[in-house]
Amino acid sequence: MDKIRIVGGQALTGIIPISGAKNAALPLMIAGLLSEETLVLENVPRLADVALLQRILGNHGVDITTHGKRNGDDPHAGQTLEIDARVIVDTTAPYDLVSRMRASFWVIAPLIARMGVAKVSLPGGCAIGTRPVDFHLDALRALGAEIEIDAGYVLAKAPKGLRGGRIVFPKVSVGATHTALMAASLADGETIIENAAREPEIVDVADCLVKMGARISGAGSSTIHILGVPRLKGARHAVLPDRIETGTYAMATAMVGGDVMLSGARADLLDNALDILRQAGVEIDATNEGIRVRRNGAGILPVEVSTAPYPGFPTDLQAQLMALMTRARGRSRITETIFENRFMHVQELARFGARIHLDGDTATIEGRERLTGAPVMATDLRASVSLVIAGLAAEGETMVQRVYHLDRGFERLEEKLSRCGAVIERISA
Repeated sequence: MDKIRIVGGQALTGIIPISGAKNAALPLMIAGLLSEETLVLENVPRLADVALLQRILGNHGVDITTHGKRNGDDPHAGQTLEIDARVIVDTTAPYDLVSRMRASFWVIAPLIARMGVAKVSLPGGCAIGTRPVDFHLDALRALGAEIEIDAGYVLAKAPKGLRGGRIVFPKVSVGATHTALMAASLADGETIIENAAREPEIVDVADCLVKMGARISGAGSSTIHILGVPRLKGARHAVLPDRIETGTYAMATAMVGGDVMLSGARADLLDNALDILRQAGVEIDATNEGIRVRRNGAGILPVEVSTAPYPGFPTDLQAQLMALMTRARGRSRITETIFENRFMHVQELARFGARIHLDGDTATIEGRERLTGAPVMATDLRASVSLVIAGLAAEGETMVQRVYHLDRGFERLEEKLSRCGAVIERISA
């Protein structure tokens, strides 16, 4: 099993290219199931989750051609995927595939919308919380689907097709909003989604569906209107830049100091997180090229943050911010309101000498001047990168184990950091 070795203490200087957003690429790939024509997706990141979803879609008969893998292709440019779902050979998504990536459950929406039937395994638990699929199923029921659960599988039927309806989510859910958007695009009549997720990735998927012929308005607000159409066509769409990767490298630069241009990043996608970094004493400048992040050696100031659905502070940056605050000059507080088990990185950060006290859903961090390198173990995707951030600043050597978590969401992380001066390498077992 691969490990990542880091020798801390080096400032970061240079350019880090920001990849396409994983959290947009996955639902966009699944949206390819909605059409008999080819969907071309550009700027798709090279990630383990993307490769796994290609396998899952292939199980349904989808033919995917990948461009950007040949020798000589720019390794920092995203892949282009041509998704051909002309023939769907199987409407079952088995447990052995769905259990490996929760987002694959979303295939239920295009399968039932286009084929009238779907059998999809329940995804099961997750390291950062249970994240039940009730909201997804309630949304499909609101569109006329018949839902049964048997032996760990969701059996969904709509023999006469889906029909428009009113969907009211009791709690904001990005995944359920994706499900509702895709299903309603082919439903007969008008659908209104209330308390919809407002994340930029929702807007990106809606924009792509509109290119495919869907009639959607209001994406990015809490109320979305969809007028269903009989069929969707092919389209070409570029995945938006990854705001979580952007925030992660911004916090890494803030942690060790330096001057980094996050090439291709869009400041409008993470205004809240950038404002928090400014409060911490980091210089942030949005340019036509991307986002420039600078810290010249001045101390890191403490902050108080609560995670919240977009446009609030993203839960996917909570662990990274906590790593940064371990070196702040004073006491910081971070409250996690989205996932119940998302403080699993605390005990690993403590191995660096971090002082963190947990009280329910709130972590209090007492900043320290120095951290010390240590062997640590990743527990989930975002927690794993917080350990990398801590290791970049820690004195001595850090060895991060279980880096397969990192490969799920960060493309060429060690290469991007080493090009900016970090002493970091992957060690293959």
